[in-house]
Amino acid sequence: MVRLDGGLFWMGSDRHYPEEAPARMVRVGAFAIDETPVTNDLFAAFVAATGYVTRAEIPPRAEDYPGALPENLRAGSAVFLPPERVTPFGGPLPWWQYVPGANWRHPYGPGSSIEGLGDHPVVQVCHADAAAYAAWAGKALPTEAEWEFAARGGLDAADFAWGNELTPGGRHMANTWQGRFPHENLAEDGYARTSPVRAFPPNGYGLHDMIGNVWEWTEDWYADRAVKTCCGPGSASEVTRDESIDPGDPARIPRKVLKGGSHLCAPSYCRRYRPAARQPEAIDTATTHIGFRCVVRD
Repeated sequence: MVRLDGGLFWMGSDRHYPEEAPARMVRVGAFAIDETPVTNDLFAAFVAATGYVTRAEIPPRAEDYPGALPENLRAGSAVFLPPERVTPFGGPLPWWQYVPGANWRHPYGPGSSIEGLGDHPVVQVCHADAAAYAAWAGKALPTEAEWEFAARGGLDAADFAWGNELTPGGRHMANTWQGRFPHENLAEDGYARTSPVRAFPPNGYGLHDMIGNVWEWTEDWYADRAVKTCCGPGSASEVTRDESIDPGDPARIPRKVLKGGSHLCAPSYCRRYRPAARQPEAIDTATTHIGFRCVVRD
């Protein structure tokens, strides 16, 4: 882990997506944060020690998901499957499919595995899975403010974790998408999916993968607007669990804040590979591009 003294910093941005605004001064207390996202090897050690079973390995209950198709009430999870071409769409994004048998050991379904990927970030973990690992390790999940403070690496108000240019001197600084999303992945950065957690340069605080590779869970409930962040070590925003629920969701699943973007973020579709960027995710959801890291507070 890397220890950070905390302090005041500019959180959010007025230059990008509306849910990031307004930029405002926020104070965080001292804390230590994992140098990298939690890897497959580390999560495997947790499962071996505890016998923990992730949500993706447990069949969903019909009463929790009104109107769910019977084929989706089998243990599994969401998998990114790029279409051959772009077509008009409405409703759920057509490049995500619920795949029975997809879980952290088999991220893309029963025919996939994590063999040889021990140093890649664990994926297919929902919020409760990440919190369970953190508790076992004697740690916690970061608040959104702690996460963003760490991601900035001391560069206050910069667009990226390394400055204001996405690829300085033509160098790829993070695992993101190159090409026409969602059907053309040029993998110019060397990776079409996840990458080893130290494959790209660290930020100014010595932290790897704060940008790209996988989105990361935080402890804050999500709201479409930036809200006041409370003071004190580890304090989260004032958004409540009920306020985080998408009004259009019949299952009424609360949502947490994801940070950092992933290998599926492209300039033409999701320019969220930045410290200020944020995205909501239902707490029961696990996918091929969501992971996490932990903190310990003073």
